[in-house]
Amino acid sequence: MRQLFLGGARSGKSGLAEQAAINSGLEVIYVATAQVSHSHEQGSMAQRVAIHKQRRPSHWRLVEEPLALSQTLLELDQRPCCVLVDCLTLWLSNHLCGPSAGLDVALEQLVTQVSNTRHHLILVSNEVGSGIVPMGELSRQFQDYSGLMNQRLAQVCDEVTLAVAGLPLNLKTKPSH
Repeated sequence: MRQLFLGGARSGKSGLAEQAAINSGLEVIYVATAQVSHSHEQGSMAQRVAIHKQRRPSHWRLVEEPLALSQTLLELDQRPCCVLVDCLTLWLSNHLCGPSAGLDVALEQLVTQVSNTRHHLILVSNEVGSGIVPMGELSRQFQDYSGLMNQRLAQVCDEVTLAVAGLPLNLKTKPSH
Protein backbone atom coordinates (compact mmCIF):
# COMPACT_ATOMS: atom_id res chain seq x y z
CA MET A 1 0.00 0.00 0.00
CA ARG A 2 1.38 3.38 -1.04
CA GLN A 3 -0.45 6.50 0.14
CA LEU A 4 0.21 10.15 -0.71
CA PHE A 5 -1.18 12.95 1.46
CA LEU A 6 -1.15 16.40 -0.12
CA GLY A 7 -2.24 19.76 1.24
CA GLY A 8 -1.31 23.35 1.85
CA ALA A 9 0.35 24.75 4.93
CA ARG A 10 -1.50 23.77 8.13
CA SER A 11 -4.08 21.81 6.11
CA GLY A 12 -3.97 18.76 8.40
CA LYS A 13 -2.12 16.50 5.97
CA SER A 14 0.47 15.33 8.51
CA GLY A 15 -2.18 14.51 11.10
CA LEU A 16 -4.17 12.50 8.55
CA ALA A 17 -1.01 10.66 7.48
CA GLU A 18 -0.10 9.91 11.09
CA GLN A 19 -3.58 8.50 11.71
CA ALA A 20 -3.23 6.30 8.60
CA ALA A 21 0.08 5.00 9.99
CA ILE A 22 -1.59 4.17 13.32
CA ASN A 23 -4.46 2.48 11.47
CA SER A 24 -2.00 0.26 9.54
CA GLY A 25 -1.46 -1.80 12.69
CA LEU A 26 2.22 -2.17 11.77
CA GLU A 27 5.41 -0.97 13.41
CA VAL A 28 5.83 2.65 12.27
CA ILE A 29 9.10 4.18 11.14
CA TYR A 30 8.89 7.96 10.79
CA VAL A 31 11.30 9.39 8.22
CA ALA A 32 11.86 13.10 8.83
CA THR A 33 13.40 15.16 6.03
CA ALA A 34 13.64 18.48 7.90
CA GLN A 35 16.99 20.12 8.52
CA VAL A 36 17.16 22.59 11.39
CA SER A 37 20.51 24.07 10.50
CA HIS A 38 19.92 27.34 8.63
CA SER A 39 20.10 30.16 11.20
CA HIS A 40 17.36 32.36 9.63
CA GLU A 41 14.93 29.43 9.58
CA GLN A 42 16.06 27.76 12.79
CA GLY A 43 13.39 29.12 15.16
CA SER A 44 10.41 28.47 12.89
CA MET A 45 11.61 25.05 11.73
CA ALA A 46 12.58 23.98 15.25
CA GLN A 47 9.08 24.91 16.41
CA ARG A 48 7.47 22.85 13.61
CA VAL A 49 9.71 19.88 14.40
CA ALA A 50 8.77 20.12 18.08
CA ILE A 51 5.04 20.10 17.24
CA HIS A 52 5.46 16.99 15.08
CA LYS A 53 7.47 15.24 17.84
CA GLN A 54 4.78 16.00 20.43
CA ARG A 55 2.00 14.70 18.21
CA ARG A 56 3.45 11.36 17.14
CA PRO A 57 3.61 8.30 19.42
CA SER A 58 6.88 7.98 21.32
CA HIS A 59 7.34 4.32 20.33
CA TRP A 60 7.66 5.17 16.63
CA ARG A 61 11.19 4.78 15.35
CA LEU A 62 12.65 8.00 13.93
CA VAL A 63 15.00 8.16 10.95
CA GLU A 64 16.27 11.58 9.91
CA GLU A 65 17.17 11.76 6.23
CA PRO A 66 17.29 15.12 4.46
CA LEU A 67 18.70 13.94 1.09
CA ALA A 68 19.25 10.19 0.51
CA LEU A 69 15.56 9.31 0.77
CA SER A 70 15.48 6.61 -1.94
CA GLN A 71 18.36 4.72 -0.32
CA THR A 72 16.71 5.00 3.11
CA LEU A 73 13.41 3.65 1.76
CA LEU A 74 15.24 0.77 0.09
CA GLU A 75 16.97 -0.11 3.38
CA LEU A 76 13.69 0.08 5.33
CA ASP A 77 11.95 -2.14 2.77
CA GLN A 78 13.65 -5.24 4.18
CA ARG A 79 10.91 -6.13 6.67
CA PRO A 80 7.17 -5.49 7.07
CA CYS A 81 6.47 -2.10 8.60
CA CYS A 82 4.75 1.19 7.89
CA VAL A 83 7.08 3.96 6.76
CA LEU A 84 5.79 7.53 7.01
CA VAL A 85 7.84 10.19 5.17
CA ASP A 86 7.18 13.78 6.24
CA CYS A 87 7.74 15.86 4.18
CA LEU A 88 8.69 15.49 0.53
CA THR A 89 8.69 19.22 -0.17
CA LEU A 90 11.34 19.70 2.53
CA TRP A 91 13.37 16.94 0.84
CA LEU A 92 12.94 18.82 -2.43
CA SER A 93 14.05 22.09 -0.81
CA ASN A 94 17.09 20.35 0.66
CA HIS A 95 18.10 19.30 -2.86
CA LEU A 96 17.38 22.67 -4.46
CA CYS A 97 19.27 24.64 -1.81
CA GLY A 98 22.00 22.11 -1.15
CA PRO A 99 25.36 21.46 -2.77
CA SER A 100 24.22 18.52 -4.89
CA ALA A 101 22.94 19.23 -8.37
CA GLY A 102 21.32 15.91 -9.27
CA LEU A 103 17.69 16.67 -8.46
CA ASP A 104 16.32 15.08 -11.65
CA VAL A 105 18.18 11.86 -10.87
CA ALA A 106 17.13 11.95 -7.20
CA LEU A 107 13.47 12.45 -8.18
CA GLU A 108 13.62 9.57 -10.67
CA GLN A 109 15.19 7.32 -8.02
CA LEU A 110 12.48 8.29 -5.53
CA VAL A 111 9.63 7.53 -7.94
CA THR A 112 11.23 4.18 -8.84
CA GLN A 113 11.73 3.24 -5.18
CA VAL A 114 8.14 4.22 -4.29
CA SER A 115 6.90 2.11 -7.23
CA ASN A 116 8.88 -0.91 -6.06
CA THR A 117 8.30 -0.64 -2.32
CA ARG A 118 6.96 -3.68 -0.51
CA HIS A 119 6.06 -2.10 2.81
CA HIS A 120 3.18 0.21 3.70
CA LEU A 121 4.47 3.60 2.61
CA ILE A 122 2.85 6.92 3.52
CA LEU A 123 4.17 10.10 1.90
CA VAL A 124 3.36 13.70 2.90
CA SER A 125 3.85 16.59 0.48
CA ASN A 126 2.74 20.19 0.16
CA GLU A 127 0.42 21.28 -2.61
CA VAL A 128 1.98 24.55 -3.74
CA GLY A 129 0.44 24.98 -7.18
CA SER A 130 -2.76 26.69 -6.11
CA GLY A 131 -1.24 30.13 -5.55
CA ILE A 132 0.33 32.69 -7.81
CA VAL A 133 3.46 31.97 -9.83
CA PRO A 134 6.39 33.16 -7.71
CA MET A 135 8.59 35.97 -9.00
CA GLY A 136 11.94 34.54 -7.87
CA GLU A 137 13.69 31.95 -10.01
CA LEU A 138 14.40 29.55 -7.12
CA SER A 139 10.78 29.81 -5.92
CA ARG A 140 9.47 29.11 -9.44
CA GLN A 141 11.84 26.15 -9.75
CA PHE A 142 10.62 24.82 -6.38
CA GLN A 143 6.97 25.17 -7.43
CA ASP A 144 7.61 23.47 -10.78
CA TYR A 145 9.55 20.55 -9.26
CA SER A 146 7.00 20.19 -6.47
CA GLY A 147 4.13 19.91 -8.93
CA LEU A 148 6.05 17.44 -11.08
CA MET A 149 7.06 15.37 -8.05
CA ASN A 150 3.48 15.22 -6.74
CA GLN A 151 2.13 14.22 -10.16
CA ARG A 152 4.71 11.45 -10.62
CA LEU A 153 4.16 10.09 -7.11
CA ALA A 154 0.36 10.26 -7.43
CA GLN A 155 0.64 8.03 -10.51
CA VAL A 156 2.47 5.28 -8.60
CA CYS A 157 0.60 5.54 -5.29
CA ASP A 158 -2.47 3.41 -4.56
CA GLU A 159 -4.27 6.18 -2.70
CA VAL A 160 -3.98 9.97 -2.90
CA THR A 161 -5.66 12.26 -0.37
CA LEU A 162 -5.87 16.05 -0.41
CA ALA A 163 -6.20 17.62 3.04
CA VAL A 164 -8.34 20.74 3.23
CA ALA A 165 -9.17 22.31 6.61
CA GLY A 166 -8.20 19.06 8.31
CA LEU A 167 -10.61 17.05 6.19
CA PRO A 168 -9.56 14.31 3.75
CA LEU A 169 -10.63 14.63 0.13
CA ASN A 170 -9.92 11.31 -1.61
CA LEU A 171 -8.47 11.93 -5.05
CA LYS A 172 -7.49 8.35 -5.83
CA THR A 173 -8.59 5.17 -4.09
CA LYS A 174 -7.22 1.68 -4.55
CA PRO A 175 -9.85 -0.46 -6.26
CA SER A 176 -11.22 -3.19 -4.02
CA HIS A 177 -11.11 -6.74 -5.36
